Amino acid sequence: MTDDAAYSPTVGEPDGLERLWMPHRLAYVTGENRPEGCPFCVAPGLVEPDSLVVARGDLVYAILNLYPYNPGHLMICPYRHVADYADLTEEETAELAAFTRTGMRVLRSVSSPHGFNIGMNQGSIAGAGIAAHLHQHIVPRWGGDANFMPVIGRTKVLPQLLGETRQLLIKAWPA
Repeated sequence: MTDDAAYSPTVGEPDGLERLWMPHRLAYVTGENRPEGCPFCVAPGLVEPDSLVVARGDLVYAILNLYPYNPGHLMICPYRHVADYADLTEEETAELAAFTRTGMRVLRSVSSPHGFNIGMNQGSIAGAGIAAHLHQHIVPRWGGDANFMPVIGRTKVLPQLLGETRQLLIKAWPA
């Protein structure tokens, strides 16, 4: 045993840590408010106040991630419910690539990221949270964005509400 100020053997005793409460994350953990069916099939039909869709194409759309890794975390999704990249049509593949490029340009214009993580996790074993519907992530990155909060505090601090981020991206997305 230790008498260190951070030691807390029972619930309710001070442990010397500051708390950053993020109660909205509980909905993610518990699955609360998840739509029936595939969320990527449902999302394009949601009404504007509830929609995180930023731009719509003929075969794919861009949507903000409801639980972003970083501010502006976009996903490009085909409208068609398809799980595997190899099963996309040539047209879907081309539009997905074009939307990815446009998403990067738009994010650069509104938030000046220093870099990007771009990719898709194919299958649940590869880390896909929703493996049944393919989606490509565009995660803007800044120097120092992986500071002590996510590393030690296991908490991501987002400086802007999703609705505000969505409006910025919509305004900057070419018609």
